[in-house]
Amino acid sequence: MVPALLAGCTAGPSQRPAVVDNDQHSTAPASSTARQVPLPPLTEPQSPSVDWTDCDQDTRARLDPPAVPATLHFMCGNVRSVLDSPDLPGRVQTHIGLLKAGDGPIPLLVLNDVDGEPGTLYAAHLAAILPSAMLQRFSLIGVDRRGTGGSDAIGCVPTDVRGQLLSTDPAGGDLEPVLDAARKAGQQCSIELGSAQQAIDAWRTAGDLDEIRQELGVPKLNAIARGEAAQVVTAYANRFTGRLGRIVLDGVPDPSSDPATVLGELAAAQQATLEAFGANCAARGCPLGQDAVGVVTALLAQLRANPPTLANGVPFAPGVALNAVLMGLRDPARWPELADAIQAARTGNPTQLAAFVAPLINGSPVAPSRFDGALATQCNDTATRIPADRITALTQQLRQRSALFGGLVTQQLVWCAPWPGRTEAMPSIGVAGTPPILVTSAAADPVTPETGTTRATAQMSSAVRISWQGAGHGALTSPCVGESVRTFLVDGKVPANGTLCPA
Repeated sequence: MVPALLAGCTAGPSQRPAVVDNDQHSTAPASSTARQVPLPPLTEPQSPSVDWTDCDQDTRARLDPPAVPATLHFMCGNVRSVLDSPDLPGRVQTHIGLLKAGDGPIPLLVLNDVDGEPGTLYAAHLAAILPSAMLQRFSLIGVDRRGTGGSDAIGCVPTDVRGQLLSTDPAGGDLEPVLDAARKAGQQCSIELGSAQQAIDAWRTAGDLDEIRQELGVPKLNAIARGEAAQVVTAYANRFTGRLGRIVLDGVPDPSSDPATVLGELAAAQQATLEAFGANCAARGCPLGQDAVGVVTALLAQLRANPPTLANGVPFAPGVALNAVLMGLRDPARWPELADAIQAARTGNPTQLAAFVAPLINGSPVAPSRFDGALATQCNDTATRIPADRITALTQQLRQRSALFGGLVTQQLVWCAPWPGRTEAMPSIGVAGTPPILVTSAAADPVTPETGTTRATAQMSSAVRISWQGAGHGALTSPCVGESVRTFLVDGKVPANGTLCPA
């Protein structure tokens, strides 16, 4: 998925009408002033109402690799929120799934990219890598965003259509088959979801967060949001400015409105991450050697000539394979597994590599596809609709700049082309009156490139940024960044803007 582009259409404060609780109009904050808003104090819950039940074994069964330590224990709960379908405002409820990791007294919400693992599972992984002192002060509360995971996940795109949408050959080919698949996906979702199709977005998800905050019994929202989930937090800041607590945004989508710039930098960041993966591979002595770009390019050529068919009937075409590689590049902890999977695919066995992209393609009542909720959210969160001829021209331009990734980064422009266009203004990324916000970034991030995160931080008057000189999606895997996050969240110490953490 391409969340960086979908954040590129920003506007002033939302002009949404005052209709219902979860879509309530919020008075636009006053113009920016020099007055510094202090970091809010931490407050323990008063009369929380979430009913937590043990879900440790079930959570471990659903986790993506790597495994988490047995010393962690997980509890699950849910809250009810208002769906806010445009034609039934305030009349339809939805369930939001939660997971609790740690026993600290202060709840800290955790949100993930909508196309990544659900926030509940991401919180479990995050609890395993953050400094232990964090879990003495906080309980991580993972949130499955509306329409995903355990939050009434939507499933409206047939498996074969998902496969077609992910199969775009990055080296060339006609966009019409992909556009046809996008039309099928949009039509099927419109039939199955009705007006709820446009209720899956960041603005309404911000309303879910405030419902969770109230049921947790705290006056301020403390949260960590990775990647595209930052849009939910900026929507929350627009709607509930006075309720922001201590916020960490780990990689923020580029707010620029120029697709050529945003997507060009995304393709460059993906290549830089692949090169960092290759260097890591060579240092470990893995069979791929250091030229990971050459190896992946050769693999795609091999699949182009003779793509095997996966168990779900989807061809393991170059687009599916490259999307699988990108999913693996997100998490450096999985790089040894990714290297083995690429090597197996080179010898004719795509099963291991296909497993990285399987959560997007496959779907079941127990493990819903992550694609459908991501498609709805990201298409609803942008007003950008580009004609097919302009997408083709942009794709050709980017292929010249990045032979491997230039043809892949424009695919979501095609996916969203038939989707109903957003009519409301996007929330402003910069909101006056917010307390200090900590933004972290990785030098080579294949999802939210550091160049875009830097531009986003510059538009947020209260934000300070820490840069990790490493690779992967987000920077919280860095012990140096993790310690800075701890001192910010636990001790209330705001680091200097531009702080660097070594790789």
